[in-house]
Amino acid sequence: MKAMVEANVFTGYSVGGANSVVVSHLQFADDTLLIGNKSWANVRALRAGLVLFEAMSGLKVNFHKSSLVGVNINASWLSEAASVLGCKVGKIPFLYLGLPIRGNPRRLLFWEPIVNCIKSRLSGWHSRYLSFGGRLILLKSVLTALPVYALSFFKAPSGEVCGVGCCWLGMAWRMGAGVALRGGGRLLGLEMG
Repeated sequence: MKAMVEANVFTGYSVGGANSVVVSHLQFADDTLLIGNKSWANVRALRAGLVLFEAMSGLKVNFHKSSLVGVNINASWLSEAASVLGCKVGKIPFLYLGLPIRGNPRRLLFWEPIVNCIKSRLSGWHSRYLSFGGRLILLKSVLTALPVYALSFFKAPSGEVCGVGCCWLGMAWRMGAGVALRGGGRLLGLEMG
C-alpha cells in the first residue's frame, strides 16, 4: 500500500489541515483497514494490489469477509465498487479490533457498547466464590483493560469516564471490597489506575 501511495497509484485519505497526514491503511496482525478517496482509479488499484499480494505472498484475501464502507457516498456507487472488489457493502458502525468505528467519540452514545461490554463481563461473576484479593484482581483486570484500550484510540467525554468509574465502584461495592463503617456503610479504599 505504501508503494502504491508513493507511486500515486492509490490516493489515501488526507487528515488534518495545513500539516495534513495521508492515511492509506491501518494494520494489526491479520486485520487491515484500507482507507482512500472515492474514485474508480482507487478501486481498480486496490483490486490489482490485493490480487498481486495474493500472488506474491501465497496468502488468500477473504473477499467474502471483507466490506466496503463509505462515508457520505451514495449507495449505488458503493454497490458497484463492492462488486468490482468482490466484497460486500458494509455500513457504519462496524468493529475494528473490537472497537466501534462510528460517529463522534465525544458523544456518550459512542461509548455505550464499551460500558455494556464491561457490565456483561462483570455480570457473570459471583463474588461469593472469590477471595477479597481475587475480587480486586478481577476488578482491576476487567475494568481497566477494555477502557484503557479504547481510550488509547479515542478521547472520551468526562461523563463517560465517570460512567466507567461508576461501574467499577458499583461492582466493588457489591463485592464488599471496602472497609466497614459504623452505621452499616462502606468506605472504598481502592486505586483506580
